[in-house]
Amino acid sequence: MIRPRRLRASAAMRRLVSEVRVHPAQLVLPVFVAEGLDAPRPISSMPGVFQQTLDTLPDVIEQAAAAAIGGVMLFGVPIHKDAVGTGATDPDGILSRAVGVASQVAAGRLVVQADLCLDEFTDHGHCGVLDGDRVDNDATLVRYAQMGVVLARAGADMLGTSGMMDGQVAAVREALDAAGFVDTTILGYGAKYATALYGPFREAVNSSLTGDRRTYQQDPANGREALREVRLDLAEGADVIMVKPAFLDVVSAVAEVSDVPVAVYQVSGEYAMVEAAAANGWIDRRAMILESLTGCVRAGADIVLTYWALEAAEWLG
Repeated sequence: MIRPRRLRASAAMRRLVSEVRVHPAQLVLPVFVAEGLDAPRPISSMPGVFQQTLDTLPDVIEQAAAAAIGGVMLFGVPIHKDAVGTGATDPDGILSRAVGVASQVAAGRLVVQADLCLDEFTDHGHCGVLDGDRVDNDATLVRYAQMGVVLARAGADMLGTSGMMDGQVAAVREALDAAGFVDTTILGYGAKYATALYGPFREAVNSSLTGDRRTYQQDPANGREALREVRLDLAEGADVIMVKPAFLDVVSAVAEVSDVPVAVYQVSGEYAMVEAAAANGWIDRRAMILESLTGCVRAGADIVLTYWALEAAEWLG
């Protein structure tokens, strides 16, 4: 008789033959930095996650560096918003300042990433410039290009083009190169879906959105469309490619066609569901978190953005 169970007989044996190992260096911590706070503000729908201040951000960066995770992804939460997201391209705006603080504290120990999108900065909450009720793709590209240069100048190592406009990677790459930032990397959001899983994130960034983003984010029913978008981003010069949320079939398919590292984002809704179930005693919290990370890497992800990055890094040792 063939007995596969021999390789599961002890913890030592299971550890020896494990096919997938998650390493802290693969993890990236999303960090929200808000204007106008005197102290970190808890995000009610995401227990354990806070909007940080510029004064508390250095401590978070130090914790991330000490945990030896791969990086941080910064999101700015401004007080003032307008139709074109002026704060996104303000060198003294909250995101630019946060990038400057983080890059100075990180001092090369972490990859400082910044979200390159307008949704946190627009009073309508959409990821681009509106023409009536419609998001104007090409007018938005102009704003993204400007934002990319500002964030690179502030010290960002990597820019996450999360707005899902056609041609966004090429527009940002061209602007960065023209401004001399040829070494600034682009995390191209090739597959970003319009999903209910983003719900708690709206609270995290004080979103002003009414309606939805289905005219530019992808339909969760579609897989081939994601591969088309990924191939376009790769052709435009993306250095890393993102799948958000971590739909594992899409992650696997993207990993098959990508010749650059693949990143996934464990989004706010995933985080909230696990935390809620664990708080009610329905699941083993630590086991569930580690299994979810392992699933992402097993599917083909090289990088995982996760709100559990610091905690998971400690467990992973």
